[in-house]
Amino acid sequence: MGKSTRYIFVTGGVASSLGKGIAAAGLGTLLIQRGVSAEIMKLDPYLNVDPGTMSPFQHGEVFVTDDGAETDLDLGHYERFLDKPTSKLNSVTAGQVYENVIRKERRGDYLGSTVQVIPHITDEVKRRILATAREKKPDVLLIEIGGTVGDIESLPFLEAIRQFPYDVGKENCLFLHLTLLPYISASGESKTKPTQHSVKALREIGIQPAGLILRTEHAMDASQRRKIAMFCNVEERAVFESVNVNVIYEVPLMLHRQGLDEWACRKLGIESSEAHIGEWEDLIARINSARQDVRIGVVGKYIELNDAYISIYESLKAAAYHEGARIEIVKIDSEQSPDQLETALAEVDGVLIPGGFGPRGIEGKIFAATWAREHDVPYFGICLGMQVAMIAFARSVCGIADANSTEFNEHTSNPVIDLMTTQKAVLNLGGTMRLGMYPMKIKKGTRAESVYKAADAQERHRHRYEVNNSYRPRLEEMGMVISGTFEETDLVEMIELKDHPWYVGCQFHPEFQSRPLKPHPLFKGFVASAITRRKTTTARSARA
Repeated sequence: MGKSTRYIFVTGGVASSLGKGIAAAGLGTLLIQRGVSAEIMKLDPYLNVDPGTMSPFQHGEVFVTDDGAETDLDLGHYERFLDKPTSKLNSVTAGQVYENVIRKERRGDYLGSTVQVIPHITDEVKRRILATAREKKPDVLLIEIGGTVGDIESLPFLEAIRQFPYDVGKENCLFLHLTLLPYISASGESKTKPTQHSVKALREIGIQPAGLILRTEHAMDASQRRKIAMFCNVEERAVFESVNVNVIYEVPLMLHRQGLDEWACRKLGIESSEAHIGEWEDLIARINSARQDVRIGVVGKYIELNDAYISIYESLKAAAYHEGARIEIVKIDSEQSPDQLETALAEVDGVLIPGGFGPRGIEGKIFAATWAREHDVPYFGICLGMQVAMIAFARSVCGIADANSTEFNEHTSNPVIDLMTTQKAVLNLGGTMRLGMYPMKIKKGTRAESVYKAADAQERHRHRYEVNNSYRPRLEEMGMVISGTFEETDLVEMIELKDHPWYVGCQFHPEFQSRPLKPHPLFKGFVASAITRRKTTTARSARA
């Protein structure tokens, strides 16, 4: 474009979890499809430096970037929609901001000034936004503000973006506000008052949104749109809606039909082509026309929390979409009894155990890994899922009855899984794991090679424990194939079994690189194997 970066700020009101991140990612996707380069960043108001030490019950999944940043799960949505990697620049927390300001104060950088929220905290927020723009050089940088208007934690961020147009030019900034349009079943109507109050609170801070996105179960009528526009002081053309959809990847198409991308380009003076959304239309058509069913059991201890394994779920769905299948994800609690687990496992076509930490539910996961191996059910173990597969194999195949991980029993006499050497002197938990992208060497003649169709791969990691190499000779002698390694330290990256439909484990997290339009090859292979098993089982049942 040859012009400076434009900025779109996306704020939220009324309630959290309305889909600011999805809406921002949807708009970013449309801008890219119009030939406009776009990036997204998230400003989170919590005081944790990052979500790496937060419980999934508190924060859901921790998403990891190429450069090893532990970030909010919304960055996963950004990558899946925009199909481009994010980095530590794309994620800013209040903890990072305050930590840096205090560090500067201790060094004396402020030359004796009284350090205050305004201007020092707000300047640091603006500095980070501008640093992202300088480094990534997008035509448009979308900035999602976490939380909702009215939260005390969000005020410094909102004040920073209020000031921002005066630094870069008002013509280069656009404010979008996403709120709830609740449906009251007793009266049979949607209510606009929460949106009016939310915009009022935003205006009191000094921000007038140029456009609104209304999260709603029922489409707005013309009178509601006029009312919202009038009382919120926005043009009627700029009142958009985000209605419930069956698949989140319909969101860009829904926003495009309303002209959000064209409106945003016009408001920012951006010249662009028509949006080329054919791939997204084809994806939705493929999803809607799928006829083959497949059931995947995800065995974990956070199964009641959808956000805890969201990248896993989205990667499974993407692989199923690619195979033309309708997927049912069966969430299996690993803390159940063996009998309960066996009943649940018998009903699925494939078993996946995701990453995790801590001893709770571990024996259930080991049971599931053993059951899938013994019953020839496709198995995919990710990070911890690979480690429990190794423990299960050591116990029942290698005869090491007390095989364990020092994470679960630090005094175990057979630590098949042990703390990485580089982790043994670590005192602080935050940001100290093996994080980010590392290369993997793939063994010739293995399933891994046939899946990747390459001798090398790059994958993202988040772990402290690894396969204890002193046990490798015994494990390999009994049939465990080490199909991928990190050559620098001889770290086990992938394992598999030869005489099994699909028994694969990986120390890394392939879900962080899977996309709806480009599913990760390991997820594709696993889901395809589960579909094959279902077809075989169904055919056998029909003959019987």
